[in-house]
Amino acid sequence: MYAVIETGGRQYKVAPGEVIEVNRLPAEIGQTIELDRVLLIGGDEGKCIVGQPTVAGAVVRARVAAHPRSRKIIVFKYKPKVRYRRMKSHRQNLTRLVIKDIVAGTGA
Repeated sequence: MYAVIETGGRQYKVAPGEVIEVNRLPAEIGQTIELDRVLLIGGDEGKCIVGQPTVAGAVVRARVAAHPRSRKIIVFKYKPKVRYRRMKSHRQNLTRLVIKDIVAGTGA
């Protein structure tokens, strides 16, 4: 069984036991959270439940494993012949989630 969830403005395909990194969520390490923005649930036997826009009552439960930061991104602006150079960097705050289970809800 798998699901497509939305969090932080991005969509992720998840299955039980997988580890994903999403934008930072306000949760403590070790806490179990429920992600209720489930857009699609697919099964092993070929069945698929598509939400409009979400699947009613469906929940993905995940455990917060860590709060890492992503790799550093370098932003370098340069204009030739005018001595214009600007350098910035950015590291995104992330949350590492371990997917525990997928509850289909009433849409199944």
